[in-house]
Amino acid sequence: MFKALLRLLSMVLLAVAVIMAVVDATRSIAAGAPVMTPLRSAWMAVSPQSYAGFEAWAGENLPALVWDPALLWLLSLPGFAIFAALWLLAALAGRRRARPGADLYAA
Repeated sequence: MFKALLRLLSMVLLAVAVIMAVVDATRSIAAGAPVMTPLRSAWMAVSPQSYAGFEAWAGENLPALVWDPALLWLLSLPGFAIFAALWLLAALAGRRRARPGADLYAA
């Protein structure tokens, strides 16, 4: 059951990564130069209230060392790269293991 939820989550994360990559590719073609939207900018464009809430929560509950250099650096990375990395982690965690003795090329 848990692995099925991880596979579903990985599918959603991959869809978000592809959508963000297509948006960046479209903007790159229009600009004539590579454009990679940081996760923070994309989050602010989609839901500024949730970003403000996250920022307030992180400022209250996380040490300053974690928020300032670590999370702000992570939020400055391209959004499609973050979601692709999360997709990979969820896909690896939710993958099905091969059954012992099950040979794929058995005749």
